[in-house]
Amino acid sequence: MLAILVVSAVLIWIDSTVLGIALERLADPVQGLGATPGQLQWAVGIYSLLFATALFLAGALGDRYGHRTVLMLGLLIFGIASAWAAWATDPVGLILARATMGLGGALIMPTSMAIIGWTFPPERRAGAIAIWSSSAGVGVAVGPVLGGVLIDHFWWGSVFTINLPIVAFGLIGAAVVLPNPRSPQRRRLDPLGLGLSTLGLLGLSYGLIEGGHQGGWDRWQVWASIGAGLVLLAGFLYSEWREPEPSFDPRLFRNRRFAAGNLSLAAVFLTITGQGFYLAFYLQGARGMSALDAGLMSLPGAMGVIVGAPLGARLAARLGVAKVSGTAVLTLAVCFALNLTYDVSTSLVVIGIIGGLAGLAIGMTVAPTTAAVMATLPMDRIGAGSAVSNALRQVGSVLGVAVLGTVVSSTYQHRIAPALTGLPNEEAIGTSAEATRHAAGALHRPDLVQLANDAFVHSMHTAAGVAAAIVLLGAIVLTAAFRTPRPSQSPDQEATTPERAGIG
Repeated sequence: MLAILVVSAVLIWIDSTVLGIALERLADPVQGLGATPGQLQWAVGIYSLLFATALFLAGALGDRYGHRTVLMLGLLIFGIASAWAAWATDPVGLILARATMGLGGALIMPTSMAIIGWTFPPERRAGAIAIWSSSAGVGVAVGPVLGGVLIDHFWWGSVFTINLPIVAFGLIGAAVVLPNPRSPQRRRLDPLGLGLSTLGLLGLSYGLIEGGHQGGWDRWQVWASIGAGLVLLAGFLYSEWREPEPSFDPRLFRNRRFAAGNLSLAAVFLTITGQGFYLAFYLQGARGMSALDAGLMSLPGAMGVIVGAPLGARLAARLGVAKVSGTAVLTLAVCFALNLTYDVSTSLVVIGIIGGLAGLAIGMTVAPTTAAVMATLPMDRIGAGSAVSNALRQVGSVLGVAVLGTVVSSTYQHRIAPALTGLPNEEAIGTSAEATRHAAGALHRPDLVQLANDAFVHSMHTAAGVAAAIVLLGAIVLTAAFRTPRPSQSPDQEATTPERAGIG
């Protein structure tokens, strides 16, 4: 049973990382789809968006119809969408396929956790959850490397075909082995909340991404979309606040530590997702590395996460979350700041060391902070709190691609524009570094390649500076909320305060 659930979860994590290796190829107008930066942002972000908003629907469906049933439905949707993405003929088709994959992934993850909770006895449950959670490290490590091998030897769509045998194994195993538990207390489906949250995030993301396109931020469509998205999200929070049993409970944010911990984690996921977007173009575009070599460059970070998670949990038990996770988030901010030193000739050893340190910091942040956030809640609110935490991380991933990807696009276009003045179709040539490099070959202007690389590195530095500032703010918020209790207050007293119990 556990093997089937782990394989199903690995599927999600592989797909959340493997697309980054294909971005450079997808942007190529000859070997890929000629996708613009905005379209690539959507291809990455739409997966997390649908994943975030459908998580609550998955849990409610599992309670009603059985968690194995919903898990198998999610696997089936994921497999069909993977085939759709692999053979997409244009960027719009790829974006729609990725959205469908996000929906399938949302049906897989919470139902897998629910099956573990229902079937494993208490004395074995923690170990089962730990093994299941290790799928994240496996997927993050394997995804980019496997994707690099496929991109170097086959067409870009092959990165999605690897999902098909995994889906087949999961479907057969689930049908034969897994039980189909369902809850005696069925949660409501909340179609209003699903609609408001999805449309709100779509509107906000569309405005942010469109603002980085040619034409800039002075168009009414950009601000109308952002404004509509914010209004819809406010309506979502209001509707959930009024519900006696909401899918997303905003009342949990009354707890200072719950709010600070989750916002800090959302900031971490926002920045690492955005960094993954611009590093893919830096390694394969500006530096000309192969897809496999670029995938191998992700291994130090993945290993850092695997080592950092248990290390952070042990240290936090001794020293406290503020010292361990706060220091780890601060270290991550320093790693982003060190991205400002990258250029096209920076040693790969240096980049690997910084990536490994960043991964270590991420692992030492996520594991102890998540445990501490859940510890602030009473037992009957842990399920609701876990749903809120997972949703916020996915929302952070959506906004990471939208915000940092837009910073890269708009900064690049502004930087390269003077060098393209007078060239034919200069607006299209200046859309992205990939478009400029392709035009350099067609126009027999090799000097444009260096100009494109310099402009891209400058835009990457700008995005890294924004990421460092966001993570630094997260470190301050986390440390302030989980600071050491006053000397006059014993640890036992601290653990039994209303705030610690989740009712303050």
